Amino acid sequence: MKRQNVLFVGIIFLIFGTGLFGQHQDLKEKPKIWQSEEKSVTDSMTLLSAFKKGKVNGHFRYFFSATDNKGDLSDYYASAVGGGLRFETATYKGFSSGISGFYLFNAGSGDLLKKDSLTGQPNRYEISLFDLTNTESLEEINRVEEFFIKYQKNDFKVTFGRQLLNTPFINLQDGRMRPTAAEGFWVEAPVSKMHGFQLGWVYGMAPRSTSKWYDIGESVGLYTTGIDTSGERSKYSKNVNTKGAFLFNYHLKPISGLEINLWNLYFDNVFNITLLQAEMERSLGNGTGYLGSQNAMQVKVGQGGNVDSEKAYYQNKNNVFILGGRLGWKNKKWDHSLNVNRISDGGKFLMPREWGRDYFYTFMPRERNEGQGDVTAIVVKSLYKMNKDLSVIAMLGKVHLSDVENFYLNKYGLPSYLQLNMDIRYRFSGWLQGLEAQFLFVNKWKQGENYDNLRYVIHKVDMQLYNVILNFRF
Repeated sequence: MKRQNVLFVGIIFLIFGTGLFGQHQDLKEKPKIWQSEEKSVTDSMTLLSAFKKGKVNGHFRYFFSATDNKGDLSDYYASAVGGGLRFETATYKGFSSGISGFYLFNAGSGDLLKKDSLTGQPNRYEISLFDLTNTESLEEINRVEEFFIKYQKNDFKVTFGRQLLNTPFINLQDGRMRPTAAEGFWVEAPVSKMHGFQLGWVYGMAPRSTSKWYDIGESVGLYTTGIDTSGERSKYSKNVNTKGAFLFNYHLKPISGLEINLWNLYFDNVFNITLLQAEMERSLGNGTGYLGSQNAMQVKVGQGGNVDSEKAYYQNKNNVFILGGRLGWKNKKWDHSLNVNRISDGGKFLMPREWGRDYFYTFMPRERNEGQGDVTAIVVKSLYKMNKDLSVIAMLGKVHLSDVENFYLNKYGLPSYLQLNMDIRYRFSGWLQGLEAQFLFVNKWKQGENYDNLRYVIHKVDMQLYNVILNFRF
């Protein structure tokens, strides 16, 4: 499917009102996949009334994706449609329970299993609208997403079971048909308006682009595994030995306009990462100026996932340090920011892609810096709200990576690149209330050497991506 045809299809779908508002939800927000998940916590008098007073939410979604690769490299397109329901009881003596499930179908796609004839590479983006673990069956996919019991007293909450989390390390990464979900327990404990904490133990995952639940060790390696430090295909898939992952967050607001967050992820027998994030806002002119910093350190824990170093997930010999910053200004209509990020050259920043997207300020939808070391990224972001329903987001980023043949620091053979994102979002009102729309265009230009090897180009650089998505929530 050539460029002009892909663009024409995308524009047609945009005219007729398709899309998604809020794709890649901010990591500081609570999960909002379903409409009106927050509700009154007034106790029901009986268990029966708790069920009768429960709330049902629905979600329908359509997703069109097309990739236009360079020259004679293969192009791809796909459409998926799906729907789901969520039910949560009212509270009874502080307890409530919830369950949700989702079906999705192939709504008309090209041959997504056909490998590119020049490189032998498979499709990257479009196949992930479906189940990556069962690519032979793309016609009907379903899964139970949430199944939990929750206790709440005032602002204190404890949730046990299958649930949606949105943290820097495990998050929704909701840029496909369904988000990533986690299984375990999660505690939210505000101490006061100034500070509080969150913590949890996660032992199971249902990653985006899959239809089943997995033990947390099994979940690592369901996606493309890249190469190991010797340049061979990574062997950690189905070989990560772990008991689970423990997350902790302490947040503090010592003065007005200043917020400090300390996050830690301990992935048993694999790695530990600690993130300190500080953000400040101050009135500036007719708007608000803001700045932020992100400082993180990642270290190996135990065997890195396996006693056999060739099967270990975490193979870095040195600790990895990450420094990030943000400087911006916003008002009711505009939001401009300059974002920078630096990953040290002692090893690769590693975080299972099955668990969520990068937390960096420099994150841009449809590409990541996970699996990379010795990275310098600079990204300019600009948001314009034309009115309460229509917004345009532009992002331009330059990312300098290690050489594609530096296997110790470049896990996925990704050259340095320049990326442009144009994102149009619209929220309907009136009789179409509940319908939300987004059109996303991504262009990536190669900035590094690929040694005339098109395997380092296809789906990575010198390509365009078009996304048109429908969301209707009730």
